[in-house]
Amino acid sequence: MTTDEHADRFTVLRPPLFTIVYEILGSATESDDVLQDSYLRWAEVDLTTVRDTKSYLARLVTRQALNTARAGARRREDYIGPWLPEPLLIDEHDASADVVLAESVSMAMLVLLETLTPDERAVFVLREVFGFDYADIAAAVGKSVMTVRQVAHRAREHVQARRRRFEPVDAPKITQITEQFMTAAATGDTEGLLSLLAPNATWTADSGGKAVAVRRPVVGAENVARCVIELFHKASRTPNLRTEMVNCNNTPAMAVYGGDQLAGVFLIEISDDKITNFYAIRNPDKLVTVAVPRRISR
Repeated sequence: MTTDEHADRFTVLRPPLFTIVYEILGSATESDDVLQDSYLRWAEVDLTTVRDTKSYLARLVTRQALNTARAGARRREDYIGPWLPEPLLIDEHDASADVVLAESVSMAMLVLLETLTPDERAVFVLREVFGFDYADIAAAVGKSVMTVRQVAHRAREHVQARRRRFEPVDAPKITQITEQFMTAAATGDTEGLLSLLAPNATWTADSGGKAVAVRRPVVGAENVARCVIELFHKASRTPNLRTEMVNCNNTPAMAVYGGDQLAGVFLIEISDDKITNFYAIRNPDKLVTVAVPRRISR
């Protein structure tokens, strides 16, 4: 039977617990389900047996997240086109002050974590982002401490070999680059766009076959510029279309609405004052909870 103390402890720790699960699954919707199921299990726990609530709940939600990840592996294999994580509307701006946290929920990092196995991903998140000790992680993933150390080393090397240098871009610079991009795209200014794009800029769209979108990444500044101008040209002829600037995954993003219906979220990744990646999430299943601001923490 649940008690007020059960609820209080869980509520206080919900932001870091949500962050753990989201970084393992890349899905806010599935993370909500995992936390709900985990809370029901937590409600049956004798609190006198719990010495460290955060460690206990982190183990609990990690086990549930891994079950969800394994159950969904086949769906990922059958997915139409590129698979991108669900965008996360960030509630608090202070996350940007925590560089580790900001990078860990960035779209670039989540896409990179997709190349790990579920166990590797869970171990990496618990160790590198949250700093849990190996004994707690071993209990969470159901492996020996020695095995977890090996998995952590392997996952860390994999990520370090593929991650790009992460440097938070200051807000005024983000605003300036984003405004310049919007103006150039809306006016069909190819040269203006090219001046903002990194040479190997990439456009990746996730539609799951449920919305109109390119099904392979578009690579190269010139190709991306053409893609962007074409999209903005089509948008200009679409009635009741509007765009709102939001903060998703700690980066600037455009939420595009057709009337009151959210049609897509487009995230912009900036490095060295150049736009390096666009992530276009068009699958309506991944837009269901985007309007809900999320609190993340470690």
